[in-house]
Amino acid sequence: MSIELKNDYGKIDITNDVIAQVVGEAAIECYGIVGMASRHQIRDGLTDILGKENYAKGVIVRTIGDETHIDMYVIVGYGTKISEVAYQVQSKVMYTLKKTLSLTVDSVNIFVQGVRVTS
Repeated sequence: MSIELKNDYGKIDITNDVIAQVVGEAAIECYGIVGMASRHQIRDGLTDILGKENYAKGVIVRTIGDETHIDMYVIVGYGTKISEVAYQVQSKVMYTLKKTLSLTVDSVNIFVQGVRVTS
């Protein structure tokens, strides 16, 4: 699936993988996020074995009609206020998508899959 944007010069197709990559990079920069939870364990496991960083892990981009929704599966650090971390991630993701791709999303849903103690 991809999202199509039109401007005066033509159209631009942005695939969901690109959007997921941008969203993952924005989320990792937020305080309190220590990792992304895998939704496709086989594909993400191969990426981990190859030693490549996969920022799109744990990000699902859904397009329903003209609406775009993003589901993120994250792992937060122990001792952080989960609701505040989720709010910061939502704000950062919406700002980054608007700034880099000129894309407005309708919702950013955060699913906390775990809590990890960091040193």
